[in-house]
Amino acid sequence: MTSTDFDTDKLMAFVFRAVDEVGATLNCALVVMGDRLGYYRFLAEAGPTTAAELARGTGTGEPYAREWLSAQAAGGFVEYDTSSGRFTLPAEYAVALTDENSPAFLPGFFQIAIGTVSDTTAVMAAARGVGGVGWHERNGDVHSGCERFFRPGYAANLVDGWLPALDGVVDKLRAGARVADVGCGHGASTILMAQAFPTSTFTGSDYHEASIATARRRAADAALDGRATFEVAPATGFAGSGYDLVTMFDCLHDMGDPVGAARHVRAAIAPDGTWMIVEPAAGDRVEDNLNPVGRAYYGFSTLLCTPASLSQPVGAALGTQAGPARIRAVVEEAGFTRFRLAAQTPFNNVYEVRV
Repeated sequence: MTSTDFDTDKLMAFVFRAVDEVGATLNCALVVMGDRLGYYRFLAEAGPTTAAELARGTGTGEPYAREWLSAQAAGGFVEYDTSSGRFTLPAEYAVALTDENSPAFLPGFFQIAIGTVSDTTAVMAAARGVGGVGWHERNGDVHSGCERFFRPGYAANLVDGWLPALDGVVDKLRAGARVADVGCGHGASTILMAQAFPTSTFTGSDYHEASIATARRRAADAALDGRATFEVAPATGFAGSGYDLVTMFDCLHDMGDPVGAARHVRAAIAPDGTWMIVEPAAGDRVEDNLNPVGRAYYGFSTLLCTPASLSQPVGAALGTQAGPARIRAVVEEAGFTRFRLAAQTPFNNVYEVRV
């Protein structure tokens, strides 16, 4: 190929785009750094700030504070005033970077991204042998970052939006229902439901023993009087039957045998019970997902979710962007006959499944 065979301007535009990509990759670590060192919280409280003030206020080294602030300004995460030499975190950005109760809270998203990227070497080795990397083999940033990312969205939508979108489920929960929360991780979804519906009982399950230990501590701290219990069990083998509601939050696509899990739900659910599946927002076609959210989810699918599925028996590898049609195919193969999209957010699809 000679220089006349391609568009030089197009090449250089791509090179500078790639430079921006490297900056964005490094910024994932910078956001985690700002979250852990308290940089964002200080900026949110103090207003326009110099590097020296940020360093003193957070007990960190001024050179780090200076370079971090400059990087954040270059990336548009903070604003820089050339006349005063001060950096400002806009109030709107402060919500996304410091308020863990806001559905817009983002540091967990960056944390799970950093944790996922940290394990890339293991994923590449698995890809060469078409193997997998299990959730239990991941580092702590993946586990805690996952909960910190998803929990605010669950807190904002689960009780007030998603459950009411299901036919008759809220009435059952208020009257007293039995609920299985499968793939519960640290138990955020289980505990949120138990707090909202004190007459119902909830059993969370997950194959990851360390996550269940965390869930049990969180339930004890929430003083739920035993209404939320947790067990170590795979999705194909959680205990109990006759459940009025079975829930799965952002986990069905991670399972090696989603059809097997669906068959187990079919056996465990009451005849008039409901299965709520919350999955990452996705359309059925690749072109439906070629957007910023889809880009992030395809990245997680390649480096986190698909390896998780491939590490388990069957290894179906649905992928993070499975879409409604593939989820419908799973539940119908397991014997369910009713399937509908009940609710949506920018990050999630919520499906109602019934016998």
